[in-house]
Amino acid sequence: MKINTKQTRIHKHKRVRKKVQGTSTKPRLCVFRSNKHIYAQIIDDMQGTTLVATSSLNLNNQEFDKIGPNCDTSRIVGKQLAEKSINEGIINVVFDRGGKLYHGRVKALAEAAKAAGMGF
Repeated sequence: MKINTKQTRIHKHKRVRKKVQGTSTKPRLCVFRSNKHIYAQIIDDMQGTTLVATSSLNLNNQEFDKIGPNCDTSRIVGKQLAEKSINEGIINVVFDRGGKLYHGRVKALAEAAKAAGMGF
């Protein structure tokens, strides 16, 4: 039987989402990692709105070309997200890893957000 990695990730994400729910007092920090970029957004699931969002696409092209899609980029995105969310008054969030392992770029983003003042 052939294993489809995309379907496996979607299945894992659905399993995580059964337990992880964002509220207005503690919204959900959702991370999506592609091969080239990383995206993060803070979502209020009760109202269905995105409160804060950022990604590696927001970096200027020279900076991204120099660094590339690695943990350093994820740390920059995590720090940007934490700064934006603290300006909006969002400090505590629930972390949603999006079906990916808490390792590498996902972990780097999460730890940079924690270091910048967000609480999980």
